[in-house]
Order: sequence, then C-alpha cells, then structure tokens
Amino acid sequence: MTAWFTDNGLLLGLALLDGLAYAALVFMVAVGLNLVFGVLRIVNVAHGSLFAIGAYTAASIGLFLAAHGLPPVASYGALLLAAVLVGAVLGPPIERLVLRRVYGHEDALQLLVTFALFMILEDVQKLVWGVQPVANDAPMKYLGTVDVPFGEDVIPFTAYQLFVLPGLAVLTLAGLAWFLRRTLTGRVIVAVTTDKEAAMAMGIDATRVTLLTFTFGAALAAFGGALASPTTSLVPGVGAQTIVLSFAVVATAGLGQIEGAAVSALLIGLGRSVAVYFAPEFEVVVPYIIMVAVLLVRPQGLFGVPETRRV
Repeated sequence: MTAWFTDNGLLLGLALLDGLAYAALVFMVAVGLNLVFGVLRIVNVAHGSLFAIGAYTAASIGLFLAAHGLPPVASYGALLLAAVLVGAVLGPPIERLVLRRVYGHEDALQLLVTFALFMILEDVQKLVWGVQPVANDAPMKYLGTVDVPFGEDVIPFTAYQLFVLPGLAVLTLAGLAWFLRRTLTGRVIVAVTTDKEAAMAMGIDATRVTLLTFTFGAALAAFGGALASPTTSLVPGVGAQTIVLSFAVVATAGLGQIEGAAVSALLIGLGRSVAVYFAPEFEVVVPYIIMVAVLLVRPQGLFGVPETRRV
C-alpha cells in the first residue's frame, strides 16, 4: 500500500509540473486569440497556423545558428526573433487583405474565411518545411534539469519547462495587463473594444488599432509556438491541435477575457496532464469536459459578462 501511494504521488507530482508547463504554452496562444477577438470580433481559426509557423521558424533559426557554431544560448534569441518575424511578416497582410473584408459580416462567413486561411497556411508549412519532423531542443538542453522536492522524494524536471515557460507566461500576462490599462495605446485599444463607434466618433483611428492588435496577437501566437518548439518534434497538424485546445480555454474563460484565459489555461492544462498520467484514454476529452461543464453553468464563461443587445 505504501509503495502504491509513493508511486502515485510521484505521478501526481509529474502531472502537476507537466500541467503547469503545458498551461503556460496554451495561455500564450489563447491570450492572443482572446485579444484579437476583443478588438476585431472575429474568431480567428488561422491563429493555430501562426503558432505552428512560429514554432517551425524558431526551430529553423536555432538549427541555423547551431550549424554556424554559435553557442546554445543564442537559440533563445531565435525564439523571440521568430515571434517578431511571423507577427511582422504575416500579421499585417492577413489583416489588411483578408480579415478587413469580412468585418461586420455574418459569423459563419468569418469562420469560413479564417478556416480557409488556416488550410492555406497549413499547406504553406508543408511546402516550406516538408512533412518530416523538425526538432531543436538546444534551449531546453542548455538549462538542464533540476530536482523538485515532492514529499520524501525528488522529481527531476527540465529547468526550461519549470522556470522559463511559466515565467514568460506570467510576464506576458502582467505586461499585457499593464499595457492595456496604463498606456495611451492600450487605453485606445480598450476603447475600441468597448465601443468601436463611440471611439471612432472621438477621433480614434479604429483601422489602425485593429491592424496593430492583430499583428500583436499574431506575434503572441508565434511566440507560443517558438516556446513550444524545444519541447517537441514539429510535425504537420501541430497548429490544428493547439487552436482547438485554445478555443476550449477561451470559451471556458469567456471571449475577450485576458486574465480569465490564464486561469482557464491552468485549469485545462492541469486537467489534461492528470488525465495523461492516470487515465490516458481520457486525455483528449478532458479539456472539453471541463469546458462543457463550465458552459452549462455559465454560458458566457467563467469570467465573461453577458452582452447587452443593441437596438
């Protein structure tokens, strides 16, 4: 009996650590998705492709740097560079040429357009990187592992997943909250989110705000992919898996709720991880069970507020 509790206690410890790291990655994608919806009022299915392209770009840059003899620490710069490149190169054209044409149209049309964009970007990934796995774990290997005390035992865990991923997620949440509430640009974004017509009447350039917001949201998605790239082999379809889980986080939190996305990501990340270790057959469905349970009680999400219909 003692051995059973010891073994399962260690599994629980691993599940909590894995869940924390996974929640940090999902949050990075979900918060960008939530930010874009808050301003553009579009549920962007192609957000998952930006995550995947960010991951592939970061891995490619890291492998390029390693091939030219640069130290592994340089691969951390590749993670940030990939996010900036994807956000700057893909964000503005997608917003200007595609999304701007469907603002204010039916939700079904918006979903179809962003889904078509998602399919196009998925094929672009295969054309550029092929279908073979791409991996660069240099950032994770560079920091090594640490022993995490858990009861009378210790659990060896990678320092990258224990410190870097949750740390950057917390910094992103705090930085985004400060930006939206303490800076002029952030308050302008909040004004457009709250009432676009009134903001435009006050002289705010809503077109510029939407462009800036989508570009920033695209960079966040790419940064999430870049951070995930050292932890797994990248294969076609990684973007689809991520966007579906991100939608579960966003729906659980409530559309447009940034701080709520952090709580929902933690809840879903831990739930999924516990299922992986104790009930693997339920790994795929646990996040959606959590989402459905929340929506049955609060259809607007944990932190969502029912919107007043305008007439």
